[in-house]
Amino acid sequence: MVKICCIGAGYVGGPTMAVMALKCPEIEVAVVDISEPRINAWNSDRLPIYEPGLDDVVRQCRGKNLFFSTDVEKHVFESDIVFVSVNTPTKTQGLGAGKAADLTYWESAARMIADVSKSSKIVVEKSTVPVRTAEAIEKILIHNSKGIEFQILSNPEFLAEGTAIKDLYNPDRVLIGGRDTAAGQKAIEALKAVYAHWVPVEQIICTNLWSAELSKLAANAFLAQRISSVNAMSALCEATGADVTQVAHAVGTDSRIGPKFLNASVGFGGSCFQKDILNLIYICECNGLPEAANYWKQVIKVNDYQKIRFANRVVSSMFNTVSGKKIAILGFAFKKDTGDTRETPAIDVCNRLVADKAKLRIYDPQVLEEQIKKDLSMARFDWDHAVPLQQIKAEGISEQVEVVSDAYEATKDAHGLCVLTEWDEFKSLDFKKIFDNMQKPAFVFDGRNVVDAVKLREIGFIVYSIGKPLDSWLKDMPAVA
Repeated sequence: MVKICCIGAGYVGGPTMAVMALKCPEIEVAVVDISEPRINAWNSDRLPIYEPGLDDVVRQCRGKNLFFSTDVEKHVFESDIVFVSVNTPTKTQGLGAGKAADLTYWESAARMIADVSKSSKIVVEKSTVPVRTAEAIEKILIHNSKGIEFQILSNPEFLAEGTAIKDLYNPDRVLIGGRDTAAGQKAIEALKAVYAHWVPVEQIICTNLWSAELSKLAANAFLAQRISSVNAMSALCEATGADVTQVAHAVGTDSRIGPKFLNASVGFGGSCFQKDILNLIYICECNGLPEAANYWKQVIKVNDYQKIRFANRVVSSMFNTVSGKKIAILGFAFKKDTGDTRETPAIDVCNRLVADKAKLRIYDPQVLEEQIKKDLSMARFDWDHAVPLQQIKAEGISEQVEVVSDAYEATKDAHGLCVLTEWDEFKSLDFKKIFDNMQKPAFVFDGRNVVDAVKLREIGFIVYSIGKPLDSWLKDMPAVA
């Protein structure tokens, strides 16, 4: 029996290996992690991450050919193929701080693999890594191999949180990069055979190592660029009276462009987009390509601008002060159908409102109070580092931020409400009931364009929707800086 081990039981490793176990019942799959609480959660009825369909997949396979364990070395020793899906956070200090990927965990994993292995193995990069990381990892393995053969493959993930299981069942493509040698091609074929259990062979793309590594960064950069493009357009729409939804639809019907990732919003989030673009910028700079680096910097600048613009719009609309005012925050996750809060725009919006002395009441159907308060107290980039390295500054947060269990509790006696995640349940709220229980004038700031602005105005709300023609009330407010 072929045995596969995945180091890292996070958002990528857990779901990917669960689906692999389901589709390949004759292969034993072990997901290992040094975090005992995380592994305990994977072995419980409450998984450590929320993803539609994941519970069912894990239940079908766990204990049969899918195992979760903290005994990392044992399972690496026994495996034929080792996936490495550890964090590659943005460096917070030293060379490349704020842009470069920190490969500490990857290097540690590589040294451990070399140390415990007694048989040849295929080592697969599943984490998002800089171009030519495989070369560095290969050197570590070779110099510590004790005569054992290792083949390095790059197999980047292209999952979207909220649809990860669907994406794994029916991927647009599976990308495998390896060395152009007989041994390298043999390794590619071995991994290709695993995916071929359920993925059509023509959708499995094989490239060299460097192309596979760069393709992941490029894909995320292109997607983020589309979001920043439509968000830049949303600011112009508000200034001119155009409707960004209509503009995006007109643009998206062009077959050369297409409609995906053209929804204006308060900004993009998630663990990958910003981190991968910063990584791409650093690689461009290191290779003497400042013009290319500056192009990608603008994608992040526009994203930051959009979050600042939204928060400033809230303050300027409410008589230029939110001090002491209750503001309901509906949604904290970076997108619907996930509990993931990494780089969520809600963090920046909430922190700016807290800085202006607002009192926030936050509701999200999937994010726990502990996570929300931790996110609002943490330094930038620290979310992706080990707990001992995280700098938590909780002063004042508990007094100004309350996390509640439903939208109606969040909005009671509030002066305004902000929709920051596009959860479906927010579309069907009883806004008449909400209006009756809010302070007047009652403001709605829709950062996801999910509410029916016309109906809300009929109820009596003053409504701001990203990229939509402004209320006459809002036009009279001070200009947003």
